[in-house]
Amino acid sequence: MSALASIRPENKPLVIAAGFILLILLVGTAYTLATTGTAPLLQPAYLMQQLQIGAFLGICAAGMMLVILIGHIDLSIPWTLTAAAMVATAVGGGWAIPAAIAVGVAVGLVNGCGVAWLRIPSMIFTLGVDTVLRGLMVAQTGGFAPPDTATPLMLALAKDRVAGIPLALFVWVLVSLAVVLLLTRTTFGKALYAVGTRERAAYLSGIRNRAVVVGAFVGSAVCAALAGVLLAGYSAKAYQGMGNSYLLPAIAAVVLGGTHILGGRGRYAGTLLGVILIVLLNSVLSIMQMPEAFRQIIYGTVIVGMLLVYGRGNRVTA
Repeated sequence: MSALASIRPENKPLVIAAGFILLILLVGTAYTLATTGTAPLLQPAYLMQQLQIGAFLGICAAGMMLVILIGHIDLSIPWTLTAAAMVATAVGGGWAIPAAIAVGVAVGLVNGCGVAWLRIPSMIFTLGVDTVLRGLMVAQTGGFAPPDTATPLMLALAKDRVAGIPLALFVWVLVSLAVVLLLTRTTFGKALYAVGTRERAAYLSGIRNRAVVVGAFVGSAVCAALAGVLLAGYSAKAYQGMGNSYLLPAIAAVVLGGTHILGGRGRYAGTLLGVILIVLLNSVLSIMQMPEAFRQIIYGTVIVGMLLVYGRGNRVTA
């Protein structure tokens, strides 16, 4: 306890998340050794495969963090991801990925304008947008999986490897670098923290709060659209509800990494560790053949627990 108390407050979530990652690796390794006599969690090839799958979640979490930093939340992630993937596979060719990104930009603009100008709570508005997107996609496909397949570029980005490293991991790294630079080196990044800390004070200091809110939602939706492109490439096609399993884990990863759920505080390194924690936790639960229902219960419990821990603090930038 004394060692933990000596750690700087902004670093505690990173240390705790890293500790849980090590704990999950130890528990999972002990279980597999006891049941199968092998330790796949310690094999580089297995870990690389998990990171490849985790790249989809990591990109979603990167965008979600931008919205949570300003004290809002984006519940339209599941069908933004799905709609972008369906549009990309339907358009095909060289315009597939730009079309998917365009879907993300459009959804982000709608979400941002609804929250910033109409002042509708983000939880309600983005949930409504998610429902609208679901209706549009069901109407387009008639409720069935679309027959279109992923383009060669989408397949390559999701499945191919360079020197044994998945290209999807490189995409995640590029997105991570972009987010880190955005948060630490740009005026917009500082504005995100300022708006999340105290919106009125940020406005009085000359920050264009509405533009910041819209920008955060656009960033979140674009990240979800990019994740949809990669997931469609990994699955070779788009399908109904392909983004449903990414909402709670994305929120959990951001909150586990120490980003204040009410905004104003958080570091991307924490989100990165949170994603790795969730991916490894999901891997161990799969090895243990844990039903999906129990996995969702665990994710929800984690989110509620972190809300109790972080939601009581003062919203100041770390």
